[in-house]
Amino acid sequence: MKNGEAIDLVGLIAQYGDEQKCRNYLEALRWHNGIRCPRCNGDKISSILKRDQYECDKDSCGYQFSVTAGTIFHDTHLPLTKWLLATYMLCQSRKGMSANQVKRMLGVSYKTAWYLCHRIRAAMAAAEAQPLSGTVEIDETYVGGKPPRGSKRGRGTPKEIVIGIRQRGGDLRFFHAEDVKSGTLAKYIRENVSEDVDMVMTDEFSAYHKALGNMEEKHKTVNHSTGEYVLGDIHTNSIESAFSLLKRGIVGTWHRVSAKHLPAYLDEMTWRFNNRKNPFLFRDTVRRMLNAENLEFKQLTAA
Repeated sequence: MKNGEAIDLVGLIAQYGDEQKCRNYLEALRWHNGIRCPRCNGDKISSILKRDQYECDKDSCGYQFSVTAGTIFHDTHLPLTKWLLATYMLCQSRKGMSANQVKRMLGVSYKTAWYLCHRIRAAMAAAEAQPLSGTVEIDETYVGGKPPRGSKRGRGTPKEIVIGIRQRGGDLRFFHAEDVKSGTLAKYIRENVSEDVDMVMTDEFSAYHKALGNMEEKHKTVNHSTGEYVLGDIHTNSIESAFSLLKRGIVGTWHRVSAKHLPAYLDEMTWRFNNRKNPFLFRDTVRRMLNAENLEFKQLTAA
């Protein structure tokens, strides 16, 4: 299989069933323009065949390295074959993949599976993206355990807040927010929605009017509290369908997501959703993993 081709699970196993094939694949992705030293970026490189390593020229820095040096694969005790299988599973599972499922399918411990999934999610974290334009829908939802008996449903509950912004027919953004005050909403709108947007759709929540600022003249609403969900072309059904997918992942796949790690799961869901039509999602995810900073276990488990 060439780097630019899509792949299915059977092809993945056939093409990358041993460590050397995995290393060759990573090298082709990382150094498609020729091997460079990860320390000094030098291009005078010699091979150390017995160790699957390379050495930078002594006149440069003399650094000895492999294709995994400086990546999240560095110093891993897990075979690269299992890394690639786990990545494929997370990419292709529409509602996500639990660490328990990865544990069973790869034959590793739960701790290893959990850490592995989080490192892949870290590489999926959204990069710099173009502001959303056209028709944009904005809404918020609440995730977590059941609210205490007698507490209000929806806004005001002790659940975690997720703000969603979606360009109709385009990309999605999810954010773990502290509150739904107008200032908080304004920050996410300012950072993710183009001022040249054609239309902004929300429900009747009053904080959106102030949060939109100069975009208020392009603002259209539906009044959910009165049972109004669609008014011609005015609705928030697109962002609500994305929320539905997120909640099915939390309830049906991950079962429970802590507030601390919620942003990582949002990054995973957003990356997969925005690449839903990308036939090279697996390849592009592995490429991000080669460029992502390493995430240490102590960072994930710190209070």
